[in-house]
Amino acid sequence: MSDSSDHQNQTSKPWEHAKAGGSEGDPLAARFVESLSYDRRLYKHDIAGSIAHARMLCKVNLITDDDLQQIETGLKEIEAEIEANFDGWPGWKIELEDVHMCIEAALIEKVGDAGRKLHTGRSRNDQVALDLKLWFESAADHVDGLIDALIKAYHTLAKSHGEIVMPSYTHLQRAQPIVLGGECIAWAEAFRRAALRLSLIDDNFEDHPLGSGAIAGSSLPLDRKQITRALKYFGDPTVFGGIPDGDQSSSSIEATASRDIAIDFVYALSMTAMWLSRWAEQWIIYATTEFGFITIDDKYTTGSSMMPQKQNPDMLELIRGRCGNVYGHLMALLTMCKGITIGYNRDLQEDKRHVFAAYDTVCDCLEMATRIVSTVTFNEDRIKQGLDRGYLDATSLAEYLVTRGVPFRTAHQIVGATVRACGEKGFYKLEQLSVEDFNATCDEAMGGAKPQAAGEWVGEDVYEWLGPENVVKRYQTYGNAGLTGFEEQLKAWEERLGEQE
Repeated sequence: MSDSSDHQNQTSKPWEHAKAGGSEGDPLAARFVESLSYDRRLYKHDIAGSIAHARMLCKVNLITDDDLQQIETGLKEIEAEIEANFDGWPGWKIELEDVHMCIEAALIEKVGDAGRKLHTGRSRNDQVALDLKLWFESAADHVDGLIDALIKAYHTLAKSHGEIVMPSYTHLQRAQPIVLGGECIAWAEAFRRAALRLSLIDDNFEDHPLGSGAIAGSSLPLDRKQITRALKYFGDPTVFGGIPDGDQSSSSIEATASRDIAIDFVYALSMTAMWLSRWAEQWIIYATTEFGFITIDDKYTTGSSMMPQKQNPDMLELIRGRCGNVYGHLMALLTMCKGITIGYNRDLQEDKRHVFAAYDTVCDCLEMATRIVSTVTFNEDRIKQGLDRGYLDATSLAEYLVTRGVPFRTAHQIVGATVRACGEKGFYKLEQLSVEDFNATCDEAMGGAKPQAAGEWVGEDVYEWLGPENVVKRYQTYGNAGLTGFEEQLKAWEERLGEQE
């Protein structure tokens, strides 16, 4: 479309009219300043923000109804073209540096002066801040969906195999017996908390920055509340998350200079990656020949280039390793922001490299984790073979003695001596001792004192407290990792997941 502005000075960078030449004069400089190679994924959010901005400009009579119609039509055509071609869209021009200027240039090419009016009262500083906020909302929703899928995979595993009795570990030493469902619930709770961190980002960053300009606002009669109302029109939760519930930011300086939302988002991703790494480490151990607790589906293991028998848990190891990459992106963002002044600085352009990389990594790891959890086999027979090793019922014996009037610290001492006596006799289970053995140890420790209950310190009922299968049935406290806790939490999770559907 031709227009009346052909006589104006033409430059590939319309923000550099005050200069005799632009950075495109040096190929390295042109490549050094561009962000188009990684920020083009913001195109949908940029277009939504631009349409909202244009509608506000029309309302305050800074552009005409015809201008608005041309802008909206042109932007929607551009959006359709990008969706159809994406990397192949001809509007991506590296000399224009970023997604924002490429879309604006394409719009001007389509509609002429109406497109040139779009940037009225707007800077790339508040424009990119809005685009990122819109993207964060949709990205957080996407990660939340991936976490939800992983939690459902744990829930399915717990429902089908949750009553398998197995050891728990502290310090990587055998601790107390639990059921598999108890461990599954633990992972589900950890990832539920990861999802809650993402939801807090929505709560803390409801305000939109558009209308803040470069740093100080604008002398034009911009109606920032109207932008909020216009953004509400684009409140598709599958694309733009929670932005319609927001309002305009109260400080134009802070709105354009802050990257707190980016840091909080990558922190939430880092915590998610940390829990993924801890889970991966646990299941790597479970998959060893020494443990043999699980068999990972062949699709998620790899072989050795030299040792033909190997089935290495490489997917789990990569999940564990990539956690460090996400941590690095968080540290890079924090470092980037610590040394710049309160206004916008070009350092902030680098935020997207780290945000997008952390997001892509965590999304891939969550999807991989869900597939592994959904296909894993817990080897119940192998787990049961070694279940009596390690005196997993020692704490239960101490608690039994407490019910017989023995102070806990004394009971702890008695059971410690009992475990030692078992070892000296070549026994590997407490229940291999006789009632007389138990009472002799108690008498020695109690110095002749008599139990509060009638009879001896230990009766035949002690064997109901011993053995991993008995112990997991005796746990009573809320949230326990035995049968009652697992069944209670499984029911709660079924209700919670049912409400989400």
